[in-house]
Amino acid sequence: MKTAYGQSRYGRGYSLGEMLAALVIGAMVLTAILGVYGQANRAAEAVLDRIESPSLATEILQRIAEDLDRTLGADENVAVQIRNGFDNGFVTAELIVRRTLKDAENKEQTLEEIIWRAGYDYDSAVPGMVIYRSRTGVGLEDKLLDAQRADWESNYTFVPLCRGVTYFRIEVPRGDGAVDRWPGPSAPPGVRVILSFAKPYETVRGTLDVFDEQKISRTIAVDRVRAIRFAAEGSQTKATDANNAGTQVEGGSGGGRVDVQPILPTRRR
Repeated sequence: MKTAYGQSRYGRGYSLGEMLAALVIGAMVLTAILGVYGQANRAAEAVLDRIESPSLATEILQRIAEDLDRTLGADENVAVQIRNGFDNGFVTAELIVRRTLKDAENKEQTLEEIIWRAGYDYDSAVPGMVIYRSRTGVGLEDKLLDAQRADWESNYTFVPLCRGVTYFRIEVPRGDGAVDRWPGPSAPPGVRVILSFAKPYETVRGTLDVFDEQKISRTIAVDRVRAIRFAAEGSQTKATDANNAGTQVEGGSGGGRVDVQPILPTRRR
């Protein structure tokens, strides 16, 4: 129907080409917005990983160090076992610290046994592992919490401490290298614990590994009062026993004598 001037009463609509052009422009704008959002989200996750991962790793390493400190000065009653392996391609380890005593009948009883291990996390959508800790013994570790546990909980001694772990290794330093297995029963002079939460990569052998700069490690002395032999750097000092108080050490070019006092090794992260 036309008016007196010959024009249609109805307004002119959009053509198919105009609608397609609008859809294309809208899709381009939406793609750009989603790209900026994804980039900002990844940057925020990277910052959180840098903040949370070292903090969580430090807490785990400190907890393991505290468990190993219980062996101080009790070598004859302590057994330490270490073994490493793979679980679904991830590097995993197990640490067992066992303290024993003799009862009135001279029978050996387990005073305390602490186990650290990592296992594959089947409940997570992201591949990784969970670190577990188990503690059993004649006494309660936490008298408040342990006393409130139900009877059925006594069958589940392993407590999950953290998830998202992609590398967990425990080794015994030896010379310039390290061994990945300590069968016991004696305790090693120290252990090195290495873990990471970084994204792993697949090796040529089909296993998963993490770049060295993304691994967090700590060397822990099991018996900090053991004899330590050392030599002063940059001199011709002979290696001596640092635990012998007042030991005379022949000096270098100066020909002097130095009194050496007992020291304790420091821990390195």
